[in-house]
Order: sequence, then structure tokens, then C-alpha cells
Amino acid sequence: MRKIIYSLISIGVFAACAKEKVSAPNFEVSTSSLTYKAGDSVKFRISGNPDNLMFYSGEQGHKYEFRKRDSADNDLQIEFKSLVQFGLIYQNLQVLVSNDFNGKADTPSVKAATWTDISSKATFSTGKDSVSSGIISLKPYVNAQKPSSLIYVAFRYTDYKKAQGQNRWVIRTFSANNIAPDGTVTPMAVMSTGGWQQVNFKNTAFVWSLSAAQLLMPSSTATADDNEDWAISKGFDPTYIKQDVGTALKNISTVLPEYGYVFTQPGTYKVVFEGSSVRYNGEQRTTREVTLTITP
Repeated sequence: MRKIIYSLISIGVFAACAKEKVSAPNFEVSTSSLTYKAGDSVKFRISGNPDNLMFYSGEQGHKYEFRKRDSADNDLQIEFKSLVQFGLIYQNLQVLVSNDFNGKADTPSVKAATWTDISSKATFSTGKDSVSSGIISLKPYVNAQKPSSLIYVAFRYTDYKKAQGQNRWVIRTFSANNIAPDGTVTPMAVMSTGGWQQVNFKNTAFVWSLSAAQLLMPSSTATADDNEDWAISKGFDPTYIKQDVGTALKNISTVLPEYGYVFTQPGTYKVVFEGSSVRYNGEQRTTREVTLTITP
């Protein structure tokens, strides 16, 4: 009989706990003013004690409304630095892009893809080292039907058998960045993370040497046969953007009556504090907003 009573009591307690709802965090945030100068310390007074508290300053990269954003109408931009030397120096290096390449480093795949020559948009070395290409926008080459299709960048080297020998090209640096409409910069790659692959079309004796530091096409002698080689990057998603992030201020084991923050740039900022209560049977979230004007 006692076992039955104890069992009934346990069931009742469990049922009561299961029915208990998670309470929404109850807190408020205030400041002594809504206008501050850049460089001033803003004191946010926090009344109440939410279990967890996140802070979004409203600055670029820290906006609450973009915390779940993972795509945007970006401008994919590339830039590289080059060097050419030895032999007959002329424009025998091209930069091309494709939004339908399948990513396979073989000649049939390269030939099957549609490549757009954008060399006219770049500045190349004519003998001087580390000549910047300038920033090149790849937004015009995004697939309008499939905006998230990957874009590949290729360097195509061609040269022919001649008395002076074939020249040497070096790509010293490379960078690719997505630039969102609000100015958010999402790095996509540098030289060491470009995922480079080389594809040989002619003359296997002279091919691109790929490393984390540079892309190198070596010079050749006067007896070297005609050459064509491609160095192709990994694919870049032109719509990708990093999600904005907040700063964790407290958890259930701490109390935070005040928080200080310094805005260094003038502007209007929508500051958001997000309080949360997380339990085994659910969670609740509450936000409080403060719009601040930061003057020079």
C-alpha cells in the first residue's frame, strides 16, 4: 500500500513539474541619456535578473536583426598582386571567371564551362614586382537565375616556343571578399585558403606551382614547347555573409546591475539586450531596445 502511495505522489510531482511553464525573463534596461559623444562610456542600468543576457551594440557585425542572416545581395570582390619577368615580357596571363564550372581539375571540365575573360579590368605587372590588380567586382558575373551559384576564378597562362624563352609569372597575393549592401565585409579567401588547382593543357614540363604563399609559373628555355596552364580557385558563394553576433554578458550564476560600453564612431545605434530562460521543458526570450545617438 505504501509503495502505491509513494508512486502516486511521485507521479503527481512529475506531472506538476511537466506542466510548469518556463517564465519569460523580466528585466528592463535604461540609460541616463539617449545622446552621447563618440568615446564616452555609456552606462546601461539593468533592473531584474534574467538567467542569461546577450548584448547587441547595433554596430556593423553586431545587429540583433541580422543574427540569423546567412545570405545577402553582396558584391564579390577580388584583388591580387603579380610579377612578370624573364624572356619576352608581354600580356600572356589572363584572369577569367565562371559560374558554371563543376570544380573538377581536368581539361574536359574546364572546356565544358563558360569562362568570361575579365583581364581588361585588372592591372598586371610589366616587370615591376607586386603590382596590384586593383579591386575587381565579380557581381556582374553572378548567375541571375541561381544567385548562390559558385563563382570560380582562374589564371590562364599561355606562351609559345621562341628564342627568348617563355616568361615567368608570379601571383604574389590574392584576396576575395563579399561586401554586403550595409558595408559588412565577409572574407572569402586569401592565397593560402583559395583552394587552388592546376590544370595542364599543353607542355607538362612547365606547370603552375601552387603553394600557400604564391602561384608560380616558371620560365622556360628557348627549346620549350608551346604552353597553356590554368590555376583555378575554389568556388565562392557570392551571397554568403557571416551572421551578426552578440556579446554574452551573464548567465544564471551571475548578477549584472550595470554594463558599460564605448561607441567609437558617430551614428544612430539600435542597442538590443536579449534575456533568456532555458529549461529542460522549453525556453523563453525577452528583448529590450535602446536607440542611441552618438555624436562626433
